[in-house]
Amino acid sequence: MAIGDFRERPAAVALSRSFASVWVHRLPEAAAPIVVTPDGTIDLQWIDGAFRVAGPDRDPKLELLPAGATVIGFRFHPGAAATWLGMPAAEIVGQRLALDELWGPKARRLAAGIRPDRDTAELIGELEGAVAACQPARGAPDPVMRAAFELVRAGPPPGAPLVPWLGRALALSERTLRRRFDESFGYGPKTLDRIMRYQRFLGLSRRSAQPTARLALEAGYADQAHLVRESRRLAGVTPRQLGRILSHD
Repeated sequence: MAIGDFRERPAAVALSRSFASVWVHRLPEAAAPIVVTPDGTIDLQWIDGAFRVAGPDRDPKLELLPAGATVIGFRFHPGAAATWLGMPAAEIVGQRLALDELWGPKARRLAAGIRPDRDTAELIGELEGAVAACQPARGAPDPVMRAAFELVRAGPPPGAPLVPWLGRALALSERTLRRRFDESFGYGPKTLDRIMRYQRFLGLSRRSAQPTARLALEAGYADQAHLVRESRRLAGVTPRQLGRILSHD
């Protein structure tokens, strides 16, 4: 849930093989906890002079970041983090890990080359150059898993069981599908589907003043009660409570 000023733009061309966007989040001077709602993404973040990895979330996460801090994030393309980090996404689910915990001296050398005492635009440019230099040499991220993410984000046809539908669309067995989802996204197709369905609802609710019950159906929920249960599970609040929080940001 956004607190403070959040801005996002497409990643620079040098980063575009692995990263979809770069974002800046300026936190307010008064420290306040931030509830992070699962959205199916993985970020590389720069906070207080160090890189960290925000792994894929399956539950809402409460974070208390330094008051007045500026966080710069690099959002991985779907399925790209595993290739860039050199480990399955399942190993970092729900975690916030310093990059040097994963990469050791390589990460410390990367951070040591960054001068944090610069204005935000110059700092982003320097960070982009450093991150681009770490592009893996062993090829592009898995295009099949990127296609899988887009299929789940759009949602299956009405009445179509998710996993068999995905298997047919991607020409993968159910066992292979689950294994590659765990490697690329950190969890299986059904968990990602739940997360992306809730994100569809959030997107619809921002753009439309229609009743919640109608938006729930449009997003793919069986009914409003189904949405309320999933909202509590993924955001920790009901849709009505979430709307009140966002209206005060």
